[in-house]
Amino acid sequence: MLELGVKSLIAYLLGSVSGSLLLGRLRGVDIRELGSGNAGGTNALRTQGWQFALAVMAIDIGKAVLAVGVLPGLDLPLIGIKPRVDRNWLAVACAIAVVVGHVYPLWYDFRGGKGAATLIGAVAVLAPAALIPVLAVWLLTVMLTGFVGLGTMLGSVALPVYFALERPVDAALLSFGVLMAAFVIYTHRANLARMRAGNESRARRLWLLRPR
Repeated sequence: MLELGVKSLIAYLLGSVSGSLLLGRLRGVDIRELGSGNAGGTNALRTQGWQFALAVMAIDIGKAVLAVGVLPGLDLPLIGIKPRVDRNWLAVACAIAVVVGHVYPLWYDFRGGKGAATLIGAVAVLAPAALIPVLAVWLLTVMLTGFVGLGTMLGSVALPVYFALERPVDAALLSFGVLMAAFVIYTHRANLARMRAGNESRARRLWLLRPR
């Protein structure tokens, strides 16, 4: 259990390295004070442009790849690799921890992004094929409604559905999918409130059904 706890903690600390806040500090801005106030890729794109947003996405996805694809296999000093620790569950624990770290970063007063890009990086390592339905649902939702947040929530819901339909069912991945879908919906609760109030912004360039 020591290996599980230590590596999960390291994954959380990796997740706490926020791409938008790190790069924003170099630029002299805090995007939590701009636009929607969120430290994620969408707000970075709207307030700082596509190049800044692309760099943010690279960091936020990359840290998940490190946390899930590299960290579980490391032979850490004084920790080692414990044969009793299931590798699948360890990878899932690190995946959850890195996403939570992105949303509640220790280094930035626990005010981070909403976890979408970091979740994509984690899924890319755990189950790359699952990205196909996730991204397809996201794109279809955004094209039909214009709501990026809604697309992200429904895309995250597609994750446990995909894992539940796989045979044999992987309990670790299914648990991961259910927890992450619930967590992403929770982090987008403000988007849901704005949609109900009718003042949520839309991605007009992707929205096919927008009024002409």
